[in-house]
Amino acid sequence: MYRVLLVDDDPHIQAANEAYLKKQGYEVYRADNGERALEVAATAALDAVVLDVDMPGADGITVCRRLQEVSRVPIVFLSAYASTDDRIRGLVAGGDDYLGKPYSLVELELRLRLRIQRHHRVETSEVLRFGSLEIDLGLREVRYQGETASFTTLEFDLLAFLAQHPNQVFSYEQLYDRVWKAPINQGLHNMQVCTARVRQKLEQLAPGRHYIQTIRRKGYRFCPEPET
Repeated sequence: MYRVLLVDDDPHIQAANEAYLKKQGYEVYRADNGERALEVAATAALDAVVLDVDMPGADGITVCRRLQEVSRVPIVFLSAYASTDDRIRGLVAGGDDYLGKPYSLVELELRLRLRIQRHHRVETSEVLRFGSLEIDLGLREVRYQGETASFTTLEFDLLAFLAQHPNQVFSYEQLYDRVWKAPINQGLHNMQVCTARVRQKLEQLAPGRHYIQTIRRKGYRFCPEPET
């Protein structure tokens, strides 16, 4: 089940999009303004965002840029203005796709699904196992002895990357470049905070086991067999 956030100040568009996506098996979150969208994105592990360009207050372009500071979740823009300049603005801001209103709900769902699958870039059956710890790349779940922890999109991407390179040391700069894939001066602090959250959530899920280890003056590594 994919988790999608719909951001639009038009309740009729929101209702139609939500009803159709739920029929297709999506879990849907809604926000009617930019600030609420950022609040939801900070707490929910999203697979994609459908974002209206023209909203009161913070418009879709502004919201997109702020989302890009904390997440690499795919973003599909919706707009009543489908000029080339508007499309370029949306894509430059970090959007992955752009649909002009009115649009087909079938096409919206198809574009969403393709963007999500491209973003994941993994087989749905692939699971990384380290003793009792399981990192399910397809379901994007982290499990330990049957318990599951909630990770945001960026947190999961970071953990999955480290776990796919066990015992290999990465600096913050390398992690930012490999996972976030943006200029390092645009948010090194956010990557540091994200790494700390991943470590904290893992230690809450598996008390006494320190999977993310600090290598002094070098960086961080994922230890597949941590000492208790």
